[in-house]
Amino acid sequence: MPCYRCGARQTDPVRGASPWQRGVRNESQVLICPDCQRLHDLDLDACATCASTALICRLGEVECRSCGAVRLARSSDPLSPAGPVASPPGLSAEVEAALNRVLGRA
Repeated sequence: MPCYRCGARQTDPVRGASPWQRGVRNESQVLICPDCQRLHDLDLDACATCASTALICRLGEVECRSCGAVRLARSSDPLSPAGPVASPPGLSAEVEAALNRVLGRA
């Protein structure tokens, strides 16, 4: 998953904690690269209880890592608890190129 602001992709991690940050934006889990984390206006969703942006989204729920509040994620699609998830542009081409490299295709 790329950075939601600049589109940068994660590289193979080094030992230790990842410098990438998770967040929730428009009811979807997003990643924020180290460069974009320096920006003050990340436009992330905030907790209704404590106003923290330290949220995680999983299985149709949004949980605040600061105060522990949990709520259902709002959805425009009644069949999907977390709403539709769109693939980033160009992702299918990147996946195809990676498979070709790994499988030794020309």
